[in-house]
Amino acid sequence: MTIKRVILIVLTIISLIPVLLSLIGSINQPQVQSNLQLYQTNLVLQASEFSADNISNFDKIRESVLGKNPYEAALKQYQQALQLSEKNLNQLADNLKILDEQASLIQEKDSTINSIPIFSGTNEQEKLQIEINKQKEQIEKINIKIGLLEIAKGNQTQGLETLNTIEQSSFSPSLKETAYVISHLWNNNNSILAESESIIKEELRGWFRYYSLNQLYQIQDRKDDLIQLQEQQQKTAKQAIIKLTIVAIIPVLGGLIGIIIIVFSLIQLAVKKESSLLAIDEKFKWQTPWTIEIPWQVLVVGFLFFGQIILPILVSFLNINLTELSLRGKAFYVLASYVTMSIGGIGILYLSIKSFFPLPKDWFNFNWLSNWIVWGLGGYLVALPLVVIISLINQNIWNGQGGSNPLLSLALEGQDIVVLAIFYFTAALAAPFYEEIMFRGFLLPSLTRYVPVWGAIGISSLIFAVAHLNLSEVLPLTVLGIVLGIVYTKSRNLLSSMLLHSLWNSGTLISLFILGSGSN
Repeated sequence: MTIKRVILIVLTIISLIPVLLSLIGSINQPQVQSNLQLYQTNLVLQASEFSADNISNFDKIRESVLGKNPYEAALKQYQQALQLSEKNLNQLADNLKILDEQASLIQEKDSTINSIPIFSGTNEQEKLQIEINKQKEQIEKINIKIGLLEIAKGNQTQGLETLNTIEQSSFSPSLKETAYVISHLWNNNNSILAESESIIKEELRGWFRYYSLNQLYQIQDRKDDLIQLQEQQQKTAKQAIIKLTIVAIIPVLGGLIGIIIIVFSLIQLAVKKESSLLAIDEKFKWQTPWTIEIPWQVLVVGFLFFGQIILPILVSFLNINLTELSLRGKAFYVLASYVTMSIGGIGILYLSIKSFFPLPKDWFNFNWLSNWIVWGLGGYLVALPLVVIISLINQNIWNGQGGSNPLLSLALEGQDIVVLAIFYFTAALAAPFYEEIMFRGFLLPSLTRYVPVWGAIGISSLIFAVAHLNLSEVLPLTVLGIVLGIVYTKSRNLLSSMLLHSLWNSGTLISLFILGSGSN
């Protein structure tokens, strides 16, 4: 065994440790999908307030878009979110208990050796306690919304009981005050705080703010404010319907076109066989001049070691506290980290293969004059139904757990055009460029030297999915990777898979931004 291989083995082990820890840590982390459903629910609630007396059969149209009882559907969604949050809280509490017990044992052991205890707590315990407090606050926020939905649904007694529980037991003064204000709007005792309006505007968003202010203005007989509120809500409701159309109907139409393409391709494969769109055999292999050691080196050194070890070390020297950064600051941090990782990865790739220049035909092709737009757009339409179906199955498997890309959560929060622009550049331009060069442009062709093309597509897609470091995303991202691999293999043009990747990330990002705007 050469010294180079020994070094590669050592670097592989070192690099895989944070990867495995991230994957294991993602098991108990919530998926962003659960938040997406709540954001979509908030949009539906906003849209449910829209009235159009001048449109015939409007009630039927509204029912087909929003459902028979939006309040009932929203209540069920928030109750599911509550169950998931309580499950997360219990898991965090169990983890903290285990750490406390371990700390206690260490302290007892130290005290038998030395009268001065060495152990004084860990950062991990502090982080867990912070997460527990956040989860408790999240549960109380959800319960406030459940209380309001119960009232809107006609279950006033049950809704007030939920709000009173928060009012009496909340550890957050602001949430306790919010619950007090809301409950006293419906308990007919006229003990309404003078600052009720400012508290509602500050603590509640979207439909929940409108519904509470509507009740407040009625009680205070503020007719002008009530009319203005209702007019504003009609505009907001109309916008919500447009947003729901973009988020739901457009992807559905795209998915239907994708299903048609899939059916057509399968029929063509059965009829035309070798000359069909899906026909991929040994003639599609790349001529690979290097051994497996080169892709191993590029993935471990350029992708894993640089991204998981070197980059965090570089960041640590900057003394950046992510929790204290604004949303714009976090967006710039994500962009800078990704660009740095891309430069490092592509640099390692170049140094690893430059001795093999000039490369054989079909390596790293960027052919602007070919039909790459057709392949990219067609691949995106095909990926839509496949990934959505797999994601639905996957969600049931993980039951809302398994983690998600943190960029998705940040995009949900971001209602700032600068933040959106930064996230868009990162997700829709930088990520497709770097990841397609690494996984489709380099890894997939390299593997065809040792395995059939379909095997190379599958293996590269699985590695691509695992590289995102969240267990819940492995299955859907593997499916997306397979579609990307097929598109690249057939088109022999990195522009086609980059376009597909960019369209996918753009669609996700725009949907998140639209859904996030429904809570304002």
